[in-house]
Amino acid sequence: MARGAKPAGERLKTARKRTASSARWLSRQLADPYVKAAKAAGWRSRAAFKLIELDDKYALVKRARRVVDLGVAPGGWSQVVRQRAPAAGVVGIDLLPTDPIPGVTLFEMDFMADEAPALLVDALGGAPDLVLSDMAANTTGHKQTDHLRTMGLVETAAHFAIDTLAPGGAFVAKVLAGGTDTELLALLKRHFTTVKHAKPPASRKDSSEWYVIAQGFKGPAPA
Repeated sequence: MARGAKPAGERLKTARKRTASSARWLSRQLADPYVKAAKAAGWRSRAAFKLIELDDKYALVKRARRVVDLGVAPGGWSQVVRQRAPAAGVVGIDLLPTDPIPGVTLFEMDFMADEAPALLVDALGGAPDLVLSDMAANTTGHKQTDHLRTMGLVETAAHFAIDTLAPGGAFVAKVLAGGTDTELLALLKRHFTTVKHAKPPASRKDSSEWYVIAQGFKGPAPA
């Protein structure tokens, strides 16, 4: 054993002072190959691989010129966008602080605030052609409540995308088990050429998260 290294069983000693759920999370993080790969590659979170895998399958990022990253913290998705579309303008927003990312304009504020949509578009200097949302509401432990709160964020993000996207643009958002609610799914199908659900390999099998991918924005509805 290398000098200073601790047996695997000792790594979780501090977890005895944590809740059972925190201890399980820490144990899972230590064993997660995506966590290790993210650290090795310089990604800020394992979530970067989710966007990489979605982009490999659906070609979302490469041709993007203006991108909005909703729920940007800690910044993994914006890092991927900057790597795969270096010339793209990127704007991110989150309630949590996000360390600076070269080439990304960051807002530490609530996306649900009335002034947020205009700030994001103004910072981009024009209509986005890709809106990404990895937002999820803080969990309460009550499955139905958590689902409703997260889907409320998804619905707000979808309306933002429909109101601001350039024709041909795309919208990607995290949803929960069961996929997009019927009403919201119908809304997306009216405004986008294709709407699909996907669970990238980097998304943990025991996680309830899925992603909705809406591509080929048809443009604003006639007045």
